[in-house]
Amino acid sequence: MKDALRELATDFLSAIVFFVLYLITGNVILGTSVAILAAIAQVAHAHVKGRPLGFMAYASLGLVVVLGTVTLLTHDPRFMFAKPAIAHFAVGVIMLKRGWMLRYVPPIVTDTIPRAVTVAGYAWAVLMFALGLGTIAVAMTGDLKLWAFYISFVAIGAKLAAFAIQYVTFRLLVRHHIRTAAPDRRDGLMSKHGLYGSPNDVSGSRLRRATPGA
Repeated sequence: MKDALRELATDFLSAIVFFVLYLITGNVILGTSVAILAAIAQVAHAHVKGRPLGFMAYASLGLVVVLGTVTLLTHDPRFMFAKPAIAHFAVGVIMLKRGWMLRYVPPIVTDTIPRAVTVAGYAWAVLMFALGLGTIAVAMTGDLKLWAFYISFVAIGAKLAAFAIQYVTFRLLVRHHIRTAAPDRRDGLMSKHGLYGSPNDVSGSRLRRATPGA
């Protein structure tokens, strides 16, 4: 999943290159051509560095070439505008795998609220699909400024907001689980994960991770 998220971030490079050049020059052909070259350069650089490339890396390159070629033939920038949507769809499909997020949360979370983590994984998939559909809708307008705003603020802002909501929710759920667990399980969890304080504290503010010498 880390590879998928990294590819999603990397995938925006060609879109950004296209956007900047198209905004500055108004030349669709120049922006598209440089975006294609940038995508090829990314893959070539990875090969030189010896970094293994997965399916998404090659799929992203293929999309840039195909959509870029269509853009060059039609002089219609909307095809390049829509490219980030496909990356979101691809990551969304990967996130449909049950329990994928369990590998990327702290052990105390997997020990206490694994079902919530699984549900959150599906929620992330829904978010990716929603952002992908939004990207296509914006791309079809052909409005460069609207597309730039959506990619720069809406898409990124939605992910940051989701991370923040997930962090707060997981934290509250973990504390609730510890407070309401049977004494033996509660003590076992606190000992295993180096926690101290009063798990029965309503606010949970006293529940902290133990530090050496504390």
